[in-house]
Amino acid sequence: MVTAASEPAVCIDGVVKRYGETTAVDGISFAVERAQVLALLGPNGAGKTTTVEMCEGFNAPDAGSVRVLGLDPIADSDRLRPRIGAMLQGGGAYPGARAGEMLDLVAAYSAHPLDPDWLLKTLGLQDNRRTPYRRLSGGQQQRLALACALVGKPEIVFLDEPTAGLDAQARLMVWELIDALRRDGVTVLLTTHMMDEAEQLADQLVIIDHGQIVASGTPAEVTAHGAAGQLRFTAPPKLDLQLLKTALPEGFSPRETTPGAYLVEGEIDPQVLATVTAWCAQQNVLATDIRIDQRRLEDVFLELTGRDLRG
Repeated sequence: MVTAASEPAVCIDGVVKRYGETTAVDGISFAVERAQVLALLGPNGAGKTTTVEMCEGFNAPDAGSVRVLGLDPIADSDRLRPRIGAMLQGGGAYPGARAGEMLDLVAAYSAHPLDPDWLLKTLGLQDNRRTPYRRLSGGQQQRLALACALVGKPEIVFLDEPTAGLDAQARLMVWELIDALRRDGVTVLLTTHMMDEAEQLADQLVIIDHGQIVASGTPAEVTAHGAAGQLRFTAPPKLDLQLLKTALPEGFSPRETTPGAYLVEGEIDPQVLATVTAWCAQQNVLATDIRIDQRRLEDVFLELTGRDLRG
């Protein structure tokens, strides 16, 4: 028997959402297991925010179903809201409210909140308790928005671009906090434009484009999509690559990415490496800086969506 407690933290099944003639979300299905971090990725306008809003109960799907912690986010809103945390775009704070007042207000809505002072200290805001929201820097506003999402001790938290505008030290602090949430059994659904952040934090990835899922799986599974690796080397520019292409197995297409920088993509094995070095010897050139890389998530993202990271 499937109970609410045994269901995934989020279960989205065949969800469609339209705005007039525009289909923002087009029949997507995925699940977020409990105590895991899922990164929802996609260019601007791909349907990420609409998907998260349906999970939070701010929007109803036109077709399909959304369940969060085994509940309907709209029909069961009163039961679900105390159990979730949401980091809103723009922070959602009153411009004239002081940082501590805002956090205290959000904490008052929870039966068993975290200590606001502890949370302010953890996020490096202890000296800004009496600072009006409008006087906080962009990074401080971002950290306060995160504090407001976490102060109610949610079972699942929705984080929208949690490290946007943060410096490297603050960004690392947020990463450590998200990792601590997972260890404590909290589920995190994260949207981000930062591919290194998604690779570092996420147990699972879902990439959407034009309202449809174009890839999903663990970071390792998603980056294994297509070419399994990259062999890069440096040599004199404008070498004739036709002989190398002929010598390599079918499907390999070596190219010069910038003058003197060469790339071979595919299933890189010892035989491929030997073929490349033998070709260099035939050309009487010395290849330098030879390295074999797995493809980065950013490479896969650009390949699948055909758009840059910020649309």
